[in-house]
Amino acid sequence: MDDLVMEKALNQLLEKLRGAYGKNLKSVILYGSGATGETHGSFSDLNVLTVLERLGVKELEASEAVFQWWREKGNPAPLLMSVEEVRGSTDCFPIEFHDIAERKKILHGEDVTAGLAIDDAFYRAQVEHELRAKLLRLRQKAAGVLKNKELLLRLMCDSVSTFCVLGRHALRLAGQPAPWGKRAIVEQMRASFGVGGQALDMLISLREGTARARGMDPGALFAQYLGEIAALAEAVDRLER
Repeated sequence: MDDLVMEKALNQLLEKLRGAYGKNLKSVILYGSGATGETHGSFSDLNVLTVLERLGVKELEASEAVFQWWREKGNPAPLLMSVEEVRGSTDCFPIEFHDIAERKKILHGEDVTAGLAIDDAFYRAQVEHELRAKLLRLRQKAAGVLKNKELLLRLMCDSVSTFCVLGRHALRLAGQPAPWGKRAIVEQMRASFGVGGQALDMLISLREGTARARGMDPGALFAQYLGEIAALAEAVDRLER
């Protein structure tokens, strides 16, 4: 996704959010790798936090068409929170709030996250939980597409960005350098945790279009990928609590 396409998509999203919420819309924040322009091809990393003054069933009803449109464009659904929730949930979502604190772009309104103190009491547990839960989900989805090489590759390419994000947070927890670039994350995981990373590197290349799937054995790649994710989860499990 080039900058012009990304800017157009975000402007369309803003227009729809303003139409849905009016003055109730307090803040829209693009965060994570999308805020630094690191997107590739048809794989989206546009993570958006949408903050409302009031958030109830009426606001959810107004969200339905906007969120459905955004997901159909291949983007993750925006995080939808009230101002009060943002102020009181840094202990529940340290991964997301650290990402927002480090890489963000204010698209609308005020920066409601400015000056927030992020509570890391459950940070390690959240990282391990997310790794293990997403590994289980990956296995579940793969069970239905193992015989379809194209769908299996797509599943892996769709998921690798998430596991790189979690790898970066694992590095943060370990007190190691925690770069933002996907390849740099994999290299640092290799150095810090002994995670091989060959499957992760290949999937990043497929996302970027610098490698082709022709002649590749997706089943073997998937087995290696599962092993690398499991090794990362075990490394987080061994970190000091």
